[in-house]
Parts: sequence; structure tokens; C-alpha cells
Amino acid sequence: MNFVRKYSKILFLALLASCEEPVERPEYAVWFDRPADYFEECFVMGNGKMGASIFGGVNTDSIYLNDITLWSGEPVDPLMNPSAHRYVTPVRQALANEDYRQADRLNRFIQGSYSESYAPAGTVYMDFDHSAGADDYYRELDISSALSRVEYRADGVDYSREYFVSHPDSVMLIRLSAGRRKALNFSLAYSGQLPYDISFEDGLLMIRGRAPYHAEPLYRGVMDDAVLFDKDRGTGFTMLAKIINTGGKVSRTDSSLVLSGGREAVVIISLATSFNGYNRDPAVDGKDDAGLAAGQLSHATGKSYDELKRRHMDDYKSFFDRLSIDLGDTGVPDIPMNERLKRYNEGAEDRGLEEMYLQFGRYLLISSSRTPSVPANLQGLWNPYLRPPWSSNYTMNINLEENYWLAETGNLAEMHKPLLGFTENLAETGKVTARTFYGIDSGWVACHNSDIWAMSNPVGDFGEGHPAWANWNMGAVWLSTHLWEHFAFNPDTTFLEVKAWPLMKGACEFCLGWMVEGPGGYLITAPSTSPENLYLTPDGYQGATLYGATADLAIIRELFDKTLRAAEILGRDSLFRIELADALARLHPYRVGHRGNLQEWYHDWQDADPAHRHQSHLFGLYPGRHISPGTTPALADACRISLEMKGDESTGWSLGWRINLWARLLDGDHAYSMYRQLLRYVDPPGKDIAYGSGGGTYPNLLDAHPPFQIDGNFGGAAGVLEMLVQSDEEKIYLLPALPEAWDKGSVEGVCARGGFELSLVWEDHRLKETVIRSRKGGSTALVYNGKQRDIDMQQGGEMIVQW
Repeated sequence: MNFVRKYSKILFLALLASCEEPVERPEYAVWFDRPADYFEECFVMGNGKMGASIFGGVNTDSIYLNDITLWSGEPVDPLMNPSAHRYVTPVRQALANEDYRQADRLNRFIQGSYSESYAPAGTVYMDFDHSAGADDYYRELDISSALSRVEYRADGVDYSREYFVSHPDSVMLIRLSAGRRKALNFSLAYSGQLPYDISFEDGLLMIRGRAPYHAEPLYRGVMDDAVLFDKDRGTGFTMLAKIINTGGKVSRTDSSLVLSGGREAVVIISLATSFNGYNRDPAVDGKDDAGLAAGQLSHATGKSYDELKRRHMDDYKSFFDRLSIDLGDTGVPDIPMNERLKRYNEGAEDRGLEEMYLQFGRYLLISSSRTPSVPANLQGLWNPYLRPPWSSNYTMNINLEENYWLAETGNLAEMHKPLLGFTENLAETGKVTARTFYGIDSGWVACHNSDIWAMSNPVGDFGEGHPAWANWNMGAVWLSTHLWEHFAFNPDTTFLEVKAWPLMKGACEFCLGWMVEGPGGYLITAPSTSPENLYLTPDGYQGATLYGATADLAIIRELFDKTLRAAEILGRDSLFRIELADALARLHPYRVGHRGNLQEWYHDWQDADPAHRHQSHLFGLYPGRHISPGTTPALADACRISLEMKGDESTGWSLGWRINLWARLLDGDHAYSMYRQLLRYVDPPGKDIAYGSGGGTYPNLLDAHPPFQIDGNFGGAAGVLEMLVQSDEEKIYLLPALPEAWDKGSVEGVCARGGFELSLVWEDHRLKETVIRSRKGGSTALVYNGKQRDIDMQQGGEMIVQW
């Protein structure tokens, strides 16, 4: 009898479930059925300057706050090591003697200070008066509208919250509601790791704080005075919070605002800092952060919540909606994102997840890169740590640049501009660094790390850093290629002449002064390193310093080529063009090793770590364009062998890079395999920062280096588009690396060099239709499956091509 009763109940519940309407969620909803316990489960939101990491708790909701201009430190002194350049000649002599141990030792004298650190702005807490736990909990981030919401039932009452961070109005808003009158009761408080004062004024919670004037990198370990504060130094910040209530009463305690007996309320949070530019002391010549925060809050409170939400969505969607992708439906069950990732990790198909990761990358870029001259950092905009991993700085031997691979192809060129403005700042400090560290009186240089103060020197704390990473000095050269890329996708000769040309030329001038004639008569860099990698000499020495590292010469080759093109377009500097063309022709050529691989080192040496995460010597294949299967097949094949030797297991950002490299090799299936690996589920590490070797994706879709680094998100998203469209200044290649798994689909709004925008439709792995639009007018050629269609268009024109 009990069995029959139990079985009947199961049948009844199954029948009831089959009659229910399917749950309607936004197409790109990341959702969970419980609050976040860890940062890697929370939802990150931002307006390009202010960031919020939302946990969505029931009894306590924690929201980590960030401002992209809140850093430790003060303007850098580029004259920090004026005699460093005297060691260049001794290092070169050691290299000429093939004494690599001595070269490594001497190279440490060509180092300066470490970068400063990106700082947390504190945590806002909302504590709720619930006597019991919650039922029917639901938490969602809709990346198509940049809105987040939480819903649950507690004490028999339905509660909801909606969150967004507005770019037009420069504030964060949270709307809270209860399903019954007088049931909304909560307090709003703040806590932070930076020194701060709390006060209340006219119903406002006011926080005034200050970032440290110096913070040591976390990787230096436990040390005295790692973080230094002074009330008269460093960047100040102000956070203001206000509760606007419908019903109930707003009061305060000594440390919080309190709403009692309400039904609906809106919390407005305003945040500002005193940062006033990379070369201005924020404590002496800083902005009025209190006045800025107050003005933002006053401006927002003059509008209704619905108007603020509409302005936010209109602004955000004007960027997000430019690109759409459809890879088909694979019938995925409606499950939380952590379970969805685990299912995918076990080999299940999920085209919607593959689409979402691309769009999530675009969401992150819009949310973290809209502040002039302050680009997204290692963690984008979101960091809860006083001493974050790798200082959450600008690591310029790949990570900062990878953040922006998505910008142009992903139809978000405006989000590229903070990086381009930051490059202008670097050029100013970099001129001094070129003289004092390298003895070069022309041009500018930037090295491994930087920060908001545009630090350009090689790092290492004046000899403490390993040359493998501390002494790399090709940052200016790599960043300058981004100036050309922005022009290539958005042909504007005014930008090229006024902004890009001086910086590109300056980076080239440094290289012309820095390179020397090598053993074979070719131009090489000396000393040089290959980012973070070590070679193994025949006698067993593991070293970093050498001459003629392939990565250096690949990046230089790419910039020289693009700078010559810029000079031709602008019709200027004829003598410089001759000098640059001669140097380009004399660069030490690529070499193929005895295993068929592209040599990373001047000599045919092995790597100390054959599976090393960096593949910088393949720069010419991607992000550069001077190696390709079509134009340099032997070198492209050597790149392929190099990748095969490294294997497919790596960190998050490296997986993102490898997706693009395999796509450039026209191997869509291998690129897709790497994409699936990047989407491998990784558990949150807990309360501590966990460093591991295997990259993947955390439950909230943030990249697991591990720990969290945002570059993998951007690199992986860029890789999706690289499989579908590739371009140079003359041709656009359609579906060049389409994986077998994507048998049908469409993409709309992907951008190509020359100022073109494309839409593609394919079925049964064959392209059916292309729509091409021209922003500037001009000619190109569409290439697909051996066929070429020459295109010549007027500005604003559109053409449909059937295949």
C-alpha cells in the first residue's frame, strides 16, 4: 500500500511538471539556484569605471566594489635607476663570450621597481530581517541587457532585487521589493580593507578612504610594510549610498542605513576617486572625489528608477546588440550554470554555451573598458584583494594585449580606446626609460609590467627579479601594433597621423637604436629574453638572457612592416622609411629547428619546460599576420609543430591564445578542441587565492588561469570570431577555420580590416550567404573555399553575396 501511494505521487508530480509552462529566461542568462559563496560564483557588473561583484545572499547580500582608477602608488619616477644602461655593454660582452650564466647575473642590474597594485574599494552589505531560510531561490545575470536579479521566498513573502551599474549616470542601482506591505526590512553597511571614515549626512551613508601609497606584489610573499598608508598620500576615494523608499521608514545606526516596514526601495551607490592622470599626485593635485561622488548621486536621484534603467539599457545595448551569433540548438536541459559547465565538461554538446562565452567576453569588455587612458587590467575591473594576484596590474608580455583582441572583430572599437590612450601615457615615461635603462636617446620603451602610473621600466626591485620575466622590454613594440590594428579596422587617416604615427615611429626608433649586428651579420636584440621561458643549453644550463630571441624579432618585424605601411599612407618621413625598410630586410630570419619546430631561441636549444604556457615566438602567426599557411607555408608548418610539441594542456589565457593560433593555421577542429578545453569547469578555490596549472572556467564564466584572470575570457571570445572570419588589409577570409561541430549557423556584425562589417549564414558546413557593409568605402576581396569575389563599395554601402 505504501509503495502504491508513493508511486501514485510520483506519477502525479510528473504529470504536473509536464503541464507546466517552460521557464522563459533571457537567451544569455547566467543563472544559479543558490547565492554565491565565493567570488568565482558571483556576478560581475560594471560601467567601464565602477565595478560590482554581487553575491546575491538571502540574509546578507555582499557586493564588492571597485573603481578602475583606485590604485596604490603615486606618479612613477622614471629616473629611478639612472646608471642602469651602463650594464648593457657588459651583458652584451658576456653574450658574445657565450657566458649565459654571467649574462643572467649582469642583466639583473638593468631593473627598477615593481608596479603598484589595483586596490579594492570595499564591500557593501545588505542585511535582511528574515527569520527563516529561503525557498524558490533564483539568481540571474542577463548579459544581453547588463541586468542582474535575485528572487526568493522567505517567511511566506516573495522578495526580489534588480541590479545594474549605469554608464550614462555613473552610479550603481539596486531595486528591492517585497510581495507584501511592510515586509521589506534591511540595513545597508560598508566595510573595507583601506583606511576609511564613515559619516551620515542628509540620509546618506558617506565613506571617505584612501588607497596605499605603496603596495608590494603578492608574489613577494609575507614581508614587513608590504602595504603602506599615509593620510596625506595616495589616491582618495568617496563612496556614497542612499536608500529611496516606497513606504516604511529610513533611519540609521552608528554604522548603517536602515529601512523598516517598506515594500519597495532603491539603493543608489556613487563612487569616485581623486585620480587625475598618470603624472599628477592624487593627494596634492587630485580630483575632488567627494564632490564628484555627490554630483553623480544628485544627478541620478533627479531621475526615476525606470528612466535610469532605460538610459542604462539604451547605452549598453547600443554596443552589445551590434553582434549576434547562432550556432544552433542542442537541446540543453534548463540547469544552473555550474551544472551546465560540468555537463559540457563531460563531453555533452551545448551550442548555446559556446555562443554565450563569446557574448560574455563582449559583456566583460563593455563593462570594464570605458575609462579614457585606463584599460582593463589582469582582473578586468573586479578585484577583492588588497594584494591581488600579480598586483592585478598591466602585464604587457601578453595579458594586457590579449584583453583587446576581441575589441575590433567583436564590433567594440570604442572599448579599444582606453588601451590606446594608455599607450600615449607610457610613451612619455618610456622616453626616460629608454635613455636611463638602455642608453637609447630616441624613441620610447615599455617592459613587462605597468600600472595606472604608466610605469615603463623593467621590473624586479633593482636585481631581485628573474630576468626571464623582469627584463623583457618589447611592451612598447607590441602595444604599438594595436594602434595600427585600430586604424586597419577603422580607416581614419587623422587618427593614424595624429595619434598612431608618433607612437609607432617612436617604438621603431627605440628598436633601431637597440638592435645590434649579430654573429651572422643580421640585426638582433641583445640582451633579450623570451617571455617567462627558460632555455636549456647543451651543457645543461637553464637560462633566460640571450641574444636574438625569436619573440623579440617577430614583434619588431610586425611593427616595422605596419609602420612602413602607415608612412606610405601618410606620405611622410621618406628618410626614416628608407632606414626602417633596410632594418626590416636585415632582421635575423626565422629558423626551423631539427624537430621541425619554429625555433624560440637564436640557437636550436630545447625549452627547460617543453610545455611552457607562453608561445611568444609564434607572434608572427597570431596576433601578427606575417606568417600564414598561404604566404609562408613552411613557417606556418613549423608553428604547427611547435604547438604540437607544447601540447594542449595549459593555463586559461594560454588556451585562449592557442585557439587563435590554431584558427590561423586553418585547423578549426583543433581550435574548437582548445575552446572546449577553455570551457573546462574549475571549482572555486575557496577563501584563499589558489594557483594551479590547469586553466578553464569558473562557475560564473570568469576565466580560471588559475586564479581568475580576465584575459582568457577575451582571448577565447576572440578565437570564436577568428574561426569564422579572418582578414588583412586586402582580403577577407570567410569561415576559414569552421569546426566540424558547427555544421550550421549564422553570425551578424563581425568586423574586418578595411572598415567592413559582415554577416554570414552557413548550412551543412557550406557558406550560403554573405552580407558585407562598408563604413568608409573602399575595396576588398571576399575569399571562401578557393573562390574570390572582388568588392568595391561606397561609404555606407551594403552588398549581398550568394555562394
